[in-house]
Amino acid sequence: MNLNIGCIKGDGIGPEIVTQAMKVLDTVCEKYGHTITYTDILLGGASIDATGKPLTDEAVAQAKASDAVLMGSIGGDTTTSPWYKLAPNLRPEAGLLGIRKALNLFANLRPAVLYEELAGACPLKEEI
Repeated sequence: MNLNIGCIKGDGIGPEIVTQAMKVLDTVCEKYGHTITYTDILLGGASIDATGKPLTDEAVAQAKASDAVLMGSIGGDTTTSPWYKLAPNLRPEAGLLGIRKALNLFANLRPAVLYEELAGACPLKEEI
């Protein structure tokens, strides 16, 4: 299998996490005979620093041309980062919302654990 994966390394700890995730994917490819071509895509603060915009048309085109997108965290410390002195439509999160809209993504799924002791307080009911 040949895959083209767009890599949005993001900001803060994002680049470190995505780099490690790429190592894991490369190991899987080695073991099972797959290949991955990675394309770096700028988004958020990294894009602001490079282009002045949190999301460019080029970034959207690169993401759409990929088979999948691997993304790290976007944004930074709102109290110290210069990105948060910009207008809201120019902040890192505006890029995140833009790429989600462009790729028709609507969910940010994360694993969850429901402890039996708290089941009664959870809005997700077993009988439903």
